[in-house]
Amino acid sequence: MRIESDRDLRGMRRIGQICGLTLKRMLDSAEAGMSTRDLDDIGRDCMTRMGAVSAPIRAYGFPGYTCISLNDEAAHGVPRKDRLIQPGDLLNVDVSAVLEDYWGDTGASIIVPPARPQLTKLCSATRRALDLSIELARPGQRANAIGRAVEKLAKRQGYRTIRQLGGHGVGRHIHEKPSIPNYFNRRNRDVLEDGMVLTLEPFLNAGRGRIKTEADGWTLRTVDGSLSAQYEHTVVINGAEPILVTKVEGGYV
Repeated sequence: MRIESDRDLRGMRRIGQICGLTLKRMLDSAEAGMSTRDLDDIGRDCMTRMGAVSAPIRAYGFPGYTCISLNDEAAHGVPRKDRLIQPGDLLNVDVSAVLEDYWGDTGASIIVPPARPQLTKLCSATRRALDLSIELARPGQRANAIGRAVEKLAKRQGYRTIRQLGGHGVGRHIHEKPSIPNYFNRRNRDVLEDGMVLTLEPFLNAGRGRIKTEADGWTLRTVDGSLSAQYEHTVVINGAEPILVTKVEGGYV
């Protein structure tokens, strides 16, 4: 999507805040012993109260209002009553929603106490990768420059990126062009322009960086049981500094 009017920007800010507030509410509520379905119910109630609809349900018929992934589940985890959060788990929540035909998307990873140092390091590096992506999100920048920077940071920290997962256009639908990969793809020569609406979402992995789809048809799990972290904002390219429409006070991203 490209912002073409004040109405577009207001619409993206509104749905972005809904996504950001829902994510914050869910992560603030997450605790050991609760099921991922119970956590998803909190997200459902939050976005519904603000008038929004789950984007993965609207777009794909996903069996949950949000995506909740634990440990070696890299993304798109299906909320389940029998999937209980345990102490020390690496928890990722991805919230995307739609309101009045504007779509937003955000996500973050947290460690359910107690935190192990290796997980703290992984989350910290991934968060830095998102900050770096935001710094590079300027008009005239090539999309693959973001991927190159994220990949270099990951390697310096001893991680890999998950090549099958990355940022994308958003706004009129949950997944739009252009693609914003988290590695250097010389064939991707897209150039960022003012008004583009994108998600930036680095995935850093402590293993081989490869994933497979589980039997449920949705959950993406690492092939080697390794752990991943993800942080995501929806941004509007806007001159010298992008607008982070999913950023909320006290949020996790």
